Amino acid sequence: MIEAVLVDDEAKALESLSWELTNLSDEVKIIASFTDAHEAINFLDNNTPDCLFLDIEMPVMDGFQFIKSLKKVNFPIVITTAYNQYALKALKNEAIDYLLKPIDTDDLNETIRKIKKYNSKNISVERLEKILLNFNAKALNKKISINTDGKLIFLESNEILYAESDGNYTTLYLEDGHKLVLTKKLKEVNQMLPSDSFFRIHNSYVVNLEKIKEFLKTDGYVVLTSGQKIPVSRQKKSDFLDLL
Repeated sequence: MIEAVLVDDEAKALESLSWELTNLSDEVKIIASFTDAHEAINFLDNNTPDCLFLDIEMPVMDGFQFIKSLKKVNFPIVITTAYNQYALKALKNEAIDYLLKPIDTDDLNETIRKIKKYNSKNISVERLEKILLNFNAKALNKKISINTDGKLIFLESNEILYAESDGNYTTLYLEDGHKLVLTKKLKEVNQMLPSDSFFRIHNSYVVNLEKIKEFLKTDGYVVLTSGQKIPVSRQKKSDFLDLL
């Protein structure tokens, strides 16, 4: 499945393009679409799709200016336009193909072939990471993917005791005594962890419920199997007791 991003300044044109791509092919999945060029650039500077479908005629910046504004182009770009005079220029500006609107099924299938060929020859770190994450989700059941120190680590949920916030960083404390420091806020890490096993008992802590040995009601602490004491905030106490 090709995960695509669409950019077109007109909402109706964007809706039409989305319909054509997803109805003419079962190999395209749209993960984001934008009418605002600057929002699209921000997204693409932080994400790596399998392909970008980009309109040429946009008022704030045209498609070619848009491409030059990207920090990096590590994904194939397909120009979408109603005017075939842009074809040659499109192919000279890092685009692998162009599609004339309305899109023809045969043309789209040929473009998909080019996208797959491009991606098979240009596996970036981000794309490889996405492949590993997809493999992890399908083949490794409920393992948790942790991205740290330039590598992916796959953990079983029962290997994690708790997570502690440190501003824009979070430290995972593992049962074997090791620690993993992540460049993510605790809220983001909490969303990565299975909600049926982990609970945020304090603004600074998320604990593995299966690792709780005691709850000291008077002191407002839980004691983990490791002996570590973790505070339970007053705001979280009621919800925490409901879980127990």
